[in-house]
Amino acid sequence: MTSRKTGASSKKSDMAGGGKRAPQAEQQNSDTVTEDVKKRRSDQSDVSVSLRQEVESLYKLTMPEDFYKFWVFCAEINGDDPCAALKLSLGLQLVGPYDILAGKHKADKKASDINYNLHWRFFYDPPEFQTVIVGNSKTQYHVGYYRDSPEELPVFLGCSEAGIGCLITPTGDNLFSAVKQFAVKKLKEISDKKTVTTIKDLVEKLTAAADSLGYSLEQKTASMKQRDKKVVTKSFHNAGLVVPVDKKNNVGYRELPHTDGNLKKICKTIVEASDDEKRMKAFAPIQEMITFVQFANDECDYGMGYELGIDLFCYGSHYFHKVAGQLLPLAYKLLKRDLFAEIIESHLANRNREKVNQLET
Repeated sequence: MTSRKTGASSKKSDMAGGGKRAPQAEQQNSDTVTEDVKKRRSDQSDVSVSLRQEVESLYKLTMPEDFYKFWVFCAEINGDDPCAALKLSLGLQLVGPYDILAGKHKADKKASDINYNLHWRFFYDPPEFQTVIVGNSKTQYHVGYYRDSPEELPVFLGCSEAGIGCLITPTGDNLFSAVKQFAVKKLKEISDKKTVTTIKDLVEKLTAAADSLGYSLEQKTASMKQRDKKVVTKSFHNAGLVVPVDKKNNVGYRELPHTDGNLKKICKTIVEASDDEKRMKAFAPIQEMITFVQFANDECDYGMGYELGIDLFCYGSHYFHKVAGQLLPLAYKLLKRDLFAEIIESHLANRNREKVNQLET
């Protein structure tokens, strides 16, 4: 099957050359395309059921339809390597579950032993976040799906820069929106006319594709606003935490006894303590909150331990890994989010600031 990208390229070449390509050129181009590439292009335009099942089996997560539609879109731009379709124009690369669609895992002999939920999981990424695009390697800019429960589809896409901190900024509810917003922002930062033209052309294609598929290009959609009403606390990463709350009985979440600002000061004092004795004393407020969490769990207010665990994880210091490792797996299990419990346990045991590509030798 010929991809739409090939047809688009032919039209551009015809216009540039003032007419149709010579038969010799067509034959030469055809000869350079292997049967394997032809088959891969066919798979890309269809995103077969078997490929979808492979992705979702390895990640144990259901992917939203825009994930696959965006793959088809990128295959139209670069049929030979959809993962690199946005590289020249925006400096972005499709990664994570897209590596499975690209078949990159099949080239790694140890791929069967890989925990794919750690594949492109950055230092500050909570279990709710699943990276699908990476950009600037210095700031570790990346875009990912954020879901409140592993049993549910993502509630939005967010961007984060792990080299700077733990903040997750919502960028719409589909990849076309997230990438368009990145492109529009990039246009304001560059002056090179050729690059500007290339990006504007991409933005037009993104807009047209999103429109034809019925995807919103708003940074904040109606469904995201509805979710905001369910958020019990923003937490340190600012993406918000959602837990089931029985409003009638006022059960599900209770606030921590410290504001985010005060909790950050407590964490800072612990990390910067000059010796272990002072550090242990500085840990007193944390220990007190752990006791409160135990009481809260007994009374089904599981959100409290969830919040404290996420905040300590997001602060990033190894001094909090043990406590986060006690609080979060339990909170996730109590909330019936067992896959997230598995992810946080694996992540804390292998938390790395640099090596996040599990398929990299």
